Amino acid sequence: MTVSAYQQAQKEGQSVVRAAILDAAKRLLVTEGPAALTVRRISGEVGCSTKVIYTLFGGKDGLGEALWLEGFARFERWLLAVPPSDDPFERLHAGLMAYREYALSEPGYYRVMFQGALPGLKPGPEAVEAAKRTFELLLRDVVGCLDAGLLRGAEAREIADVLWMAVHGAVSLEISGFFDRDVAGRRYRLLCVSVLTPFLAAEPPADEFPASEPLASDDGRDRS
Repeated sequence: MTVSAYQQAQKEGQSVVRAAILDAAKRLLVTEGPAALTVRRISGEVGCSTKVIYTLFGGKDGLGEALWLEGFARFERWLLAVPPSDDPFERLHAGLMAYREYALSEPGYYRVMFQGALPGLKPGPEAVEAAKRTFELLLRDVVGCLDAGLLRGAEAREIADVLWMAVHGAVSLEISGFFDRDVAGRRYRLLCVSVLTPFLAAEPPADEFPASEPLASDDGRDRS
């Protein structure tokens, strides 16, 4: 094995261990709360030494920020996977539906990202920038609708802010168990229509916000 091949294999091995540590930390956070996130407890769950965690994350604080970064990395990939569309309004709609789908598929990470699941966590510049990138995707879709003359009456950032505030509130209630899945899905679509209606340049087609397809996670599996 060449030196470069060895280094690549070593890097891939570290990535696997890193992912296992993050998943174990997320699982402990969801099932037992922040107090369970000790380096010793996580190393026992993964089957690695505490030294490995200190080497990869620098300790508990670094692990907390890594959970934040991993959550937003997954969120960004989820949003970028939304199928492209020539219709700006359809693209905006798909992005809003994807927001909810991500929260339901990764509730543990969503709580770290948006609900203060790790008290005292103060994300650094890299983590803050990762969060901003996902918001910029929503802003991009709103700009597309404004440029196409489909929305009006406010600046893109104001509309995007209002949308974000609304959808975040809705999915936070849902993953906290306040609504049944089917009811929440219908309410979520109604919410999106209601928030956008004041900014519409014209009456949208009746099927512009159709019932979304069943989520891949709607199979009864534990999504914690």
